[in-house]
Amino acid sequence: MERQAGLTDEDGGGSRAAAPESDQECGGSAVPFSEVEAVAAAWMLDFACRCLCRHFYVGNGQDLERSCDLSLSIINGLRRIEAQQVKTVCICQLLICVAEGKSLDSHSGSDPTISPLENALSAWTSLQKMQSMQDKLHEEIEHLIQIQAVAVHIEKGYFKEAAEVLERLFPEATSDEPLRMKLAAIIRQKDPYHQFLQHFSFNLLTDKIKSYIGMLLNEESDNFLMKEAKKAAEAKKAEKIRDGQGNSEPEAAVEKSLESMQRSYKHSCLLTGQAFWNLGQIQHPHRTRITKRKALRSKSVLQSTENIQESDRCLPTNKKKQRWSDEEDKKLKDGIQKFGVGNWTQILQHYDFNNRTNVMLKDRWRTMVRLKIT
Repeated sequence: MERQAGLTDEDGGGSRAAAPESDQECGGSAVPFSEVEAVAAAWMLDFACRCLCRHFYVGNGQDLERSCDLSLSIINGLRRIEAQQVKTVCICQLLICVAEGKSLDSHSGSDPTISPLENALSAWTSLQKMQSMQDKLHEEIEHLIQIQAVAVHIEKGYFKEAAEVLERLFPEATSDEPLRMKLAAIIRQKDPYHQFLQHFSFNLLTDKIKSYIGMLLNEESDNFLMKEAKKAAEAKKAEKIRDGQGNSEPEAAVEKSLESMQRSYKHSCLLTGQAFWNLGQIQHPHRTRITKRKALRSKSVLQSTENIQESDRCLPTNKKKQRWSDEEDKKLKDGIQKFGVGNWTQILQHYDFNNRTNVMLKDRWRTMVRLKIT
């Protein structure tokens, strides 16, 4: 676009606005703009990470999803990851991957065959290397991620994929690892309701990670954006009190306006095509390559296994519960032996269960296991 600028274009003789030279003075300062940009980006990264930790700790699904997107956007926008930023990036990647842990169609890394919790384990391993001392909590989180990386596949009936994950987590050098042997036995049994998996559940994993990030949140933040935001919020609150809220909008109108802004923000910040930092590349920031990624989030994160099971168990209110006959129990046992636990739809199609649903089959099998009549 041509503008009057007092400078002559050598090629066309026209007057054009002079663009600042790359990496030169910024706003009259002798500091290169790239350095100013890097400092601001570091503030934004630290601020986004702290928000992500807060929303993960509280467990608000919408705020957590928004913080995941924001953190990814900032990380992907960095020219390079400085040494002092590696821990912050790893924490963000850990929480994002755990938040996506139940969604096997969501891949946070460059390799679509690697599940979110496998990427979470890589992030946690990197964080452990930065710790001067390892405590019981660090070890517990590592084992829980390993267990759940396999368990999320077993729960969905993906036993082949679960075995593949197990091989990646425990190579041949650790083939006699007790945890590996235990998980391998559960995969062979094809039992998604195994007591071991219930004891070391996904909820327990998130609780342990909350304990870890809770310690981080208790540390006083020296982030510039956080400090200035607090000052501005306090000043705004004081002004509101001073004015007696006489000129303020009704709360309902304010909430409606905020919801509209959040929807607009979410729409404009979709991460289609966004990249995700590979943990192997983080340790060599100058050789980092950005890989294209499509963010897939179809449901709320950190939903407990119990809540999922409760929603599956809901029956129409106008139907009377029908007792299971011995013949139906026998058909269910035969179906489990033939198709395996979790393949309820196949079993339902193969046998006549008198208008039962796949959810009813799943619940009946769980009851039979509990009553030891399998």
